[in-house]
Amino acid sequence: MLRVLTLSTLFPNDAQPTHGVFVERQTLGLAAVENVEVEVVAPIGVPPWPLSLHPHYKARAKLPRRQTWKDIIVHRPAYPVLPRLGQRFTARRMARALLPKLREIRGRFPFDVIDAEFFWPDGPAAMHLAAALEVPFSIKARGSDINYWGGRAGIGEQLLAAAGAAGGLLSVSESLKRAMVELGMNGDRIKVHYTGVDLERFRPVDRRQAKAAIGIQGPLIATVAALIPGKGQRLALEAVARIPGATLALAGAGPDRAALESLAGALGITGRVLFMGAQPHDSIARLLAAADVMMLPSRSEGLANVWIEAMASGTPVVSGDVGGAREAIVPEAGTLVALTPEALAQAARDLIDIPRDQETVRKAALRFDWDTNSRILFEHLSRVANC
Repeated sequence: MLRVLTLSTLFPNDAQPTHGVFVERQTLGLAAVENVEVEVVAPIGVPPWPLSLHPHYKARAKLPRRQTWKDIIVHRPAYPVLPRLGQRFTARRMARALLPKLREIRGRFPFDVIDAEFFWPDGPAAMHLAAALEVPFSIKARGSDINYWGGRAGIGEQLLAAAGAAGGLLSVSESLKRAMVELGMNGDRIKVHYTGVDLERFRPVDRRQAKAAIGIQGPLIATVAALIPGKGQRLALEAVARIPGATLALAGAGPDRAALESLAGALGITGRVLFMGAQPHDSIARLLAAADVMMLPSRSEGLANVWIEAMASGTPVVSGDVGGAREAIVPEAGTLVALTPEALAQAARDLIDIPRDQETVRKAALRFDWDTNSRILFEHLSRVANC
């Protein structure tokens, strides 16, 4: 029996049902493997009063500290955060707050390994917790945890320390693995662990009917990502302004929404842009199946789940040549271009004017299956735990 404690600041909850759904799906797959038991610790960062009264934190603070989430026990202990201040101390504060809870859990559920699902702050926190509890741990890198946090003073050093102490490391792509090595991590200890995709949920449908179901006529371009600067929605808006008659559907929430709405107005395309907010996975599946193109102009990625989900839906992808894009997006399934409005618009127009065969696009996603994902994760954690 392999008993796994998954530690993840990225995990859905009642206040944020789409937060870290890829970690949730991976965890459910691991829990379904024979002779595996999993419990999840999904810490909730809460600042001191009166900042804790802000709507961003208030709903999280009210979450149950323990619940059964899709048949998995999930613990949500709180830990102190100081927004924009003292970020380099976040992992230590988290570990200090979580240690009593993990001791309590281990008295009932003697886990063999801690599986940290994001490098910051989960990885260094797992390092401190594992040392205190004398259990091995693993860390998975997903993208911004390396590309952004790895370059922050006082934090990059903690990532390297955690990587050196971990029993094993995972990366979502070969490209991200190279970035980890450039940061100073030992490449021989890093295994690439590709994401999976739900091929039943994300599948081709009659595109015209799917558009009609969401009230769209004409070309539809979808961008699915948090509304933050690094995801490039400004470029998507500027590209769509160059494609007459096309509608851009932006699925995601975030602090850039007001600025993006203002830009849409300045470009004269307000009537051709749908701000959909955060959407559940089933709605994302319907949107991607209806879209003629999925455009993701991110400046950096590990291996974006939405690339794979779009291709599984038969929808070709337009992206920059970033992160694991070359590993995921074959020429039959999309186009990698310079991150300029002109290049993005031209690539989207080409795919709209000469549509790719949906089944051919879907074939590019078939190698990203959850059974393989679960098997590789089980084998990896078994080695780390010496089970």
